[in-house]
Amino acid sequence: MLRSAPRQRYALIETPAERDAGDFAAAVAAGLSLAEKTLPCRFLYDARGSQLFEAICQTPEYYLTRAEHEILGARAGAIAARFGDRITLAELGSGSARKTRLLIEAFLSRHAALRYVPVDISRDALEASARSLLARYPGLEVCAIASEYHEGLRLLREATVGPKLIAWLGSNVGNFDRVEAAGFLRRVRRALAQEDCLLLGVDLRKPQRVLEAAYDDAGGVTARFTRNLLVRINRELGGRFAPAAFAHRARWLEDEGKIEIDLVSRERQRVAIAALGLEVAFAKDEAIHVEDSFKYSPAEIDDLLKAASLCCEERWLDAQGRFALVLCAPESPGN
Repeated sequence: MLRSAPRQRYALIETPAERDAGDFAAAVAAGLSLAEKTLPCRFLYDARGSQLFEAICQTPEYYLTRAEHEILGARAGAIAARFGDRITLAELGSGSARKTRLLIEAFLSRHAALRYVPVDISRDALEASARSLLARYPGLEVCAIASEYHEGLRLLREATVGPKLIAWLGSNVGNFDRVEAAGFLRRVRRALAQEDCLLLGVDLRKPQRVLEAAYDDAGGVTARFTRNLLVRINRELGGRFAPAAFAHRARWLEDEGKIEIDLVSRERQRVAIAALGLEVAFAKDEAIHVEDSFKYSPAEIDDLLKAASLCCEERWLDAQGRFALVLCAPESPGN
């Protein structure tokens, strides 16, 4: 479906809503029927979930957004200077595009116009950010893609012509395990022409106390974010979850280099989900695995890029060395 606004400054491409709803129902049925229950993290981002994630980014404990914003503030001009005047700026997992505005402003300060192609699973977040961006930047054109990553990457190839910079910020790469991350980056690599680049945000390994606090803030915003997945099941699938009966848990696993996020049943209980004809039994302290967030050392970043046939053009850290922003290019043919 394609909807265009006056003057062709805005367009939205989206996957069919009924297929998205079917995907959600199928994933819930499959994930809650497993011996070790799980729900895919992509379903955290309904309209309310997207709002809560924006709130997480403002918590004192969640350093990632501030660290990446610091790097972009210092380097956006140099990044924009690498490209000519026909560049398309694309972004995977764009959300509110708050950090991306630094790149948009850097490009528009050099050129009269810019095409921005954000990809996000939340249509509401895309439309809200597009309204704000178009009102602020007269030289901007937005072609938004409402989709999950894999389908979105295919649509991105169809929606862009000419040189492009794909931004994948916020350490979203950490939501994949290391093998999956390399596999997805190989897909991104295939979407890049030789003159294109990828701007990749990667969170770095750091002490357990810092990481666990970032994913379990004292104000409980992250807990509300994860429990909102149960609220969504209740609303869309006729679930009977009592969200408060599940505790949010974030644990740092050093050997695996990841934060593991679960919803843990506080008591023995059974939960019916009417649309699925399913009743799910939970033991006390039984977990639903919701999300992983992998962290990287500099050497692990190098290994990741090599596995994806990408090379590092530039690598920047924030002043405290918590986060890396990596400008990547396709390996030259024959390398």
